[in-house]
Amino acid sequence: MKTTLSLKPAEVKKDWVLIDAEGLVLGRVAVIIANRLRGKHKPQFTPHVDCGDNVVVINAAKVQLTGNKADRTMFYWHTGFAGGIRGRTLRQRLDSAHPEAVLEKAVERMITRGPLQRLQMKHLHVYRDATHPHEGQAPVALDVAALNPKNKRV
Repeated sequence: MKTTLSLKPAEVKKDWVLIDAEGLVLGRVAVIIANRLRGKHKPQFTPHVDCGDNVVVINAAKVQLTGNKADRTMFYWHTGFAGGIRGRTLRQRLDSAHPEAVLEKAVERMITRGPLQRLQMKHLHVYRDATHPHEGQAPVALDVAALNPKNKRV
């Protein structure tokens, strides 16, 4: 019988995944996290249902960048006042008080926009160092560096 099964929200089983981002390339680890959050790694993936896993990322401050992206990539915002355009480089953001925001923004931009994106982003927990409060959920470690040799920078 050839029928396509559509997963219902009550049938979703969410797992907990732990990813250590130390030494990993920013874009490559963001793609893997985004796919885990959406649930695209599961055979019963349904695009309109939140069927992804809960993802815990540690050592987000130690993520690596390739080439000159750290100094050339600028993030702009406006203060709301005349002439209030401001900008910071990616390196300045990684050296700031909240370096985990860089990884969160990279993942956020890889997920389809809308109400489902906001729901899926709530299942992403990013921490700047190796400590996290989710030990009770027993997250399973995912070795991203072993998936592809290009994922890790030395």
